[in-house]
Amino acid sequence: MTQKIIDSHFHIWRQADQPWLVGPMVPRIFGPYEPIRRDYPMSEYLADRAGTGVEKAVYVQTNWAKEDFEKEAAWLQETADATGWPHAIVAYADMTVDDVRPQLDRLKAYPRVRGVRMQLHWHETPQFRFAASADQVIDATVRRNVARLKDYGFSFDLQLFPGQMRDGAVLVGENPEIDFILTHTGMLVDREAKTADAWEAGLAAMAGFDNFSAKLSGLGTFVHRNDPDLIAFIVDRANAILGSRRLMFGSNFPIEKLWTDYASLVAAHVAAAAKLPPQDRENIFWNTAERVYRPA
Repeated sequence: MTQKIIDSHFHIWRQADQPWLVGPMVPRIFGPYEPIRRDYPMSEYLADRAGTGVEKAVYVQTNWAKEDFEKEAAWLQETADATGWPHAIVAYADMTVDDVRPQLDRLKAYPRVRGVRMQLHWHETPQFRFAASADQVIDATVRRNVARLKDYGFSFDLQLFPGQMRDGAVLVGENPEIDFILTHTGMLVDREAKTADAWEAGLAAMAGFDNFSAKLSGLGTFVHRNDPDLIAFIVDRANAILGSRRLMFGSNFPIEKLWTDYASLVAAHVAAAAKLPPQDRENIFWNTAERVYRPA
């Protein structure tokens, strides 16, 4: 690979820290996950991405117990101090508490924390749900706490399905000083016309906001494979609606490792963007993530 790349969405973990990896297997959005019910250390991630052109990476929280949000950030900072990776951290903070600022104060102590994610996606299919309700994204408490991120210089990783995006646009629009990053490009469940039309309408609802970008990550989540045709479709449509300056590549490893290797995943994304002008490719694989996450 000759493309210089920032991976804007990856994970590492110790199984013992992950309640969802030590409990019984349950139906999940990405299907059976027995192969990743184990430690996935930085050394393995670095081996997976070797030779792919990935020079920096952004860690995204992995659902430790809520009360351990600072322990997660501390472990990632220690890992970065020891290995140089990750170059930025998206930590967890609970936006449903009365005042999130005590959590943000603690997260601010870790130099590589750039933002937070609390997953707010809800879907009619029960196994796809994470949030308490479809409209939690515009719950008054959530909105009040998200607005506080601007005082810390933190971004917010926004994880929503298309049916929630108009509400998401309200949150993005009322917080112009905060960068919002749509995880997995809005989570296209399938390519049926009705689903794809709703997904494109959702992206279009966000397109007018300069503080909004989207990750080309987790695109195998619903098909459980590395699908170059699907990746090309999403890259084409997202680029047409949002423009490359608001798109960034993310591997979602090791979740995507359930069905592919890292090099094949990168190759599919590089191929999908190959027909775009050089500036667009540079935006998708480097510039957008560099601007939004400010990796070390």
